Amino acid sequence: MRRAAAIIFVSAGLAASACRPAAGPESPETVAAAPATGDEASVRPGVNERYLEADAVETWTERFEHDDREVAGAAAEILAALPLESGQSVVDFGSGTGLFTGRLADAVGPQGRVVGVDIIPAFVEAVRAENAERPQVEVRLVEAKDPKLEAGRYDLVFVCNVYHHIEYPRTLLPQLRAALRPGGHLVVIDFRRIEGVTRPAMLRHVRADQATVRAEIEAAGFRHVEDLNFLDENYFMRFER
Repeated sequence: MRRAAAIIFVSAGLAASACRPAAGPESPETVAAAPATGDEASVRPGVNERYLEADAVETWTERFEHDDREVAGAAAEILAALPLESGQSVVDFGSGTGLFTGRLADAVGPQGRVVGVDIIPAFVEAVRAENAERPQVEVRLVEAKDPKLEAGRYDLVFVCNVYHHIEYPRTLLPQLRAALRPGGHLVVIDFRRIEGVTRPAMLRHVRADQATVRAEIEAAGFRHVEDLNFLDENYFMRFER
């Protein structure tokens, strides 16, 4: 049984509720035209601040991993849809409270490798402790502009309910691409943002719709492979290096 106390950034994901309103989304043209740079301004200032509060692990484990949350309730279906094989190396980008970290480790097996990365120290410590008996799991504390990943080492970068918490996409996305082996995959699952359909709180929280996210990722050099539509509140996009 998971400890109740305990990305993306977040892959367990960072919650969509109770966060401050977002600034308006950047256009795909603006994102594509701007070079990746360490001087990139945040596209969503303050989006991760509440995860630094003293009770964050307990509070957000309950919210992120409750079955009422779509990605938690559909975790088995999401794993089945990933391009995963035994022995592969995977990045759980924004591992959050660890919803998917252990599951990914079990999927790649003892000969595989899962590296969870997050910018929230308490989340990192909790997920390390939870996966202490899985030697194929490493959990790293990283920076908002630096995921600290080795180049050309990974088969999959998994980003679940985390993309809207990335403050510096032009800086981070090229680094994620560089971390992948040739032909490696990036999977992004995030909340749909559709005026008149998406809940108002979610519209305020999520800065960019699916088309904008896809444009940002393609601008970093990724090739879009497919969309899968088995989720309701979230989209599922797969890209290739």
